[in-house]
Amino acid sequence: MDVKILRTDGQNIDFIKLIKLLDNDLNGRYGELQKQYDKHNKVDNIKDVVIIYKDNVAAACGAYKEYDINTVELKRVFVIKENRRQGISKIVVKELEKLAAENGYKYVLLETGIKQHEAINLYKNAGYAIIQNYEPYIGNINSVCMKKTLD
Repeated sequence: MDVKILRTDGQNIDFIKLIKLLDNDLNGRYGELQKQYDKHNKVDNIKDVVIIYKDNVAAACGAYKEYDINTVELKRVFVIKENRRQGISKIVVKELEKLAAENGYKYVLLETGIKQHEAINLYKNAGYAIIQNYEPYIGNINSVCMKKTLD
């Protein structure tokens, strides 16, 4: 598998294309319920993005944004359907964690949906623990929040 990792920002055209596919996927899973999350998924000010190219085609992405001085929040992690179950999501998460650590962060938070079992398993296998929902997801029964301490 010929894989290339690109570090970029939220303005990258391949990132924008991938997150449109992600939004379509989420709307298919959650329908109207997904609309409540749209405001939390804006990427205008995202500075830290990772795109994975497989055979020179954008296959996966992920990003993070600062949550507080010590913590980042993973956002918009996605692998296109035909590239799933190949370990590419692990590469995205590891690269985002590496980038966060290089930038001095100690912790990573994330929120995913209760219907995204593959995402929950990915994060558990990567060392994330389920935590109490953090702002802005407190009280939202459709959200699963997780946290990891970076090495």
